Amino acid sequence: MPDIIVQYQTEIWQSIEETFVMVGFSILAAIILGLPVGTFLFLCRKGQLLENRVVFSILNLFVNIVRSFPFLLFVVFLIPFTRLIVGTAIGTMAATIPLSIMAIAYYSRLVEQALLDVPKGVIEAATAMGASILEIIYKFILVEARAGLVLGLTTSTISFISYSTIMGVVGGGGIGDFAIRYGYQRFETELMIYMIIIMLVFVQIIQFTGATIARKIDKR
Repeated sequence: MPDIIVQYQTEIWQSIEETFVMVGFSILAAIILGLPVGTFLFLCRKGQLLENRVVFSILNLFVNIVRSFPFLLFVVFLIPFTRLIVGTAIGTMAATIPLSIMAIAYYSRLVEQALLDVPKGVIEAATAMGASILEIIYKFILVEARAGLVLGLTTSTISFISYSTIMGVVGGGGIGDFAIRYGYQRFETELMIYMIIIMLVFVQIIQFTGATIARKIDKR
């Protein structure tokens, strides 16, 4: 290993752990809340099973507002809310709050787009067979769109890694923050390059894994 990596190996491992924590919470938020929000966005659209203009408008407005925020300003804007939830606005756990909210909005839009690709004939066939709303959602729509949902989550995860590099502004740490503080600000260009390579490797692994899983479960 290069000497510069050996010199900072403790800090590097800590930054990797911080990135995993932030991105991990974001992925959980995206799956637990982003998936239902995106599903309701689809179901409440005009002409869909649960057509409801009010619900769709509210959810659509939430997603649009959150996604249109420059992320750095969004983090600062949420400081009072973050302090209310976790008791502090500084640290890795505090950084997970704005990142998770952004993850919910980001993934829900990709979920909606994936579900819109489901052929209407699938829903019509399920309705003709007498399936309930829940059965249509879980046994037909989500199953048919599963490859797109996985690809959407893959894309989202890569974006969450990118967003996590900004979290140094609230002391969130992570690989990106380490590269800036120890590499750029201390003029350790070699160290910064190594950290960029680490992030590139992570992104490639995630992209390859997500694409492989999506290809295997896509039965179309």
